[in-house]
Amino acid sequence: MTALEASARALPGRAEAAPPWKIWTALWIVYIVWGSTYLAIALMVETIPPLLGAGTRFIAVGLILLPILAWRRGASVWRPTRAELLSAGFVGLMLPGANAVISVAEKTVPSGLAALLVASIPLWVILLRRVSGERISWRSIGAVLVGFGGLVLLLHPSGDATIIGLLACVGAALMWAIGSFASPRISLPRDPLVSTAWQSLLGGMAVFACGLIGGEVGDVHFAAFSGRSIFGLLYLITFGSLLAFTSYAWLLQNAPISKVSTYAYVNPVVAIALGWLFLDEGVSATTIIGALIIVGSVALVIRSEAKPKAT
Repeated sequence: MTALEASARALPGRAEAAPPWKIWTALWIVYIVWGSTYLAIALMVETIPPLLGAGTRFIAVGLILLPILAWRRGASVWRPTRAELLSAGFVGLMLPGANAVISVAEKTVPSGLAALLVASIPLWVILLRRVSGERISWRSIGAVLVGFGGLVLLLHPSGDATIIGLLACVGAALMWAIGSFASPRISLPRDPLVSTAWQSLLGGMAVFACGLIGGEVGDVHFAAFSGRSIFGLLYLITFGSLLAFTSYAWLLQNAPISKVSTYAYVNPVVAIALGWLFLDEGVSATTIIGALIIVGSVALVIRSEAKPKAT
């Protein structure tokens, strides 16, 4: 069972007959908005320090969501157990932390290339499941090996991209995979929105603290913040985190997991197209080949994992 499946099965009252138009509306929100967050990050880090910007993003999300959820679901939202708080803090370090690493990396790595490297997340999840002793089909293992071949192909510095920035993107993908793998196995708040709110708040605070320790305060010049960067930050808060995640959480309850998972190989295509269109990011033959290999291998993994297993 994948981490995505585990999250879906953990949610109570999953509907089986949501109208197709609602499912496809939510899917396209996740496709386009999550794919566009790489462009928004690139805009944000033009004049806003990456760790402080990413920390602000997730702290804001937590502070927006928690009061709304408390109003709708009761004051218990503010009283997670110690185990739930520790678990949310760990996942917050992994998931929002991964976004923060991407924010730093995109100072040198083109947004489309960053999205491609991060698209390897499902491959890392399969590897973690195998290491943990779970049985994985040979088809999935083969797809993972091919996908990592495409990953190696993309780890070739070109233009402003540095090997450190490229490896940071790979590290961020691994962090996200660890957080996704751990989520159904630890004591997170049962409500996915409450869980995400605490993950965002705690992870954002940790990222913001790293920015302070790393000396980013000296790079804060409010008068120099461009309209593009401010727009990027606001877009990440409102559309990237609040709108897209709400749609994603709803999909987990109302759509087949195989259909929900398709975001993993649509997002990088959207990111590459937007990077080329708005940031004049070049698309080399190597990038195209690597994209086809990684996206194809992720598609094979998702299809293989979605097939019913013989009992």
